[in-house]
Amino acid sequence: MTRLFLSCCLVLALSACAPPYDPAESARESASDAASEPAVAAAPAAAAVAVAPLAAGEEAALRAALAKTLPQLQVDAVQATPLPGLYEIQVGLNFGYVSQDGRYLIAGDLTDLAAQRELTEERRRGARLALVGGLGEEQTITFAPAGGPARHTVTVFTDIDCGYCRMLHQQMADYHAQGIAVRYLFFPRSGEGTESFHKAEQVWCAADRRAALTQAKAGERLSNDRSCSNPIGRQLQLAGELGLRGTPAIILPNGEVIPGYQPAAQLIKVLEQAATPVAAATPAG
Repeated sequence: MTRLFLSCCLVLALSACAPPYDPAESARESASDAASEPAVAAAPAAAAVAVAPLAAGEEAALRAALAKTLPQLQVDAVQATPLPGLYEIQVGLNFGYVSQDGRYLIAGDLTDLAAQRELTEERRRGARLALVGGLGEEQTITFAPAGGPARHTVTVFTDIDCGYCRMLHQQMADYHAQGIAVRYLFFPRSGEGTESFHKAEQVWCAADRRAALTQAKAGERLSNDRSCSNPIGRQLQLAGELGLRGTPAIILPNGEVIPGYQPAAQLIKVLEQAATPVAAATPAG
């Protein structure tokens, strides 16, 4: 079991230049999958269940139990769930659920069907934001609209040699027209020490990083060296910690990941929808 869970937690990110992500197509696929399942009665609307904090000594007892059943697992966080006797454990950005005695493990997502909330995904989004949200401007290369603050800021993991990444960058004026700022982090998919990795280092070491990135994404060669202290290796590692599988990978302000290029007109719709508060479900009368 230890090997099984560890393999689930430590899956290496696949390298791919991701084509445009179509939310409508994704929704159609989900609807098609649902149609193939046996029909079930719709659950009545219900308010989200409040989760009580762990009692004193409860976390320590669970960690001690896990130390016996999964001794190689380094658990980052433990918290209660709405299900009595079931606890959430976090390992990086991976989440699982265990019984109080640490004997039983569920490696999967937890969903509140009545409240229509993806509980594990909400936790995953928060964990993503904790990793990327604290990065200051000095650790990114940001392209923001001129003349005022942006309506939305997205974090984009990019690869200089990815065709769809280049397409996104070529349309920067369109993103700015929609009030979208793009802050770049590097994810050279070919890995450390490769040509794409070295190009990213050259961009970072340039006197004008924004101009150098635009030049590199246009396929032009950079003449400066790459000997400066730079965060490219750490950003590549961060992409792996986030479980990113390709570029461009767009992280929204709510922590959601859009896996692939999005034209500005589509991205602003996604951003506006993500920014709209979801009305709380009410118990059935």
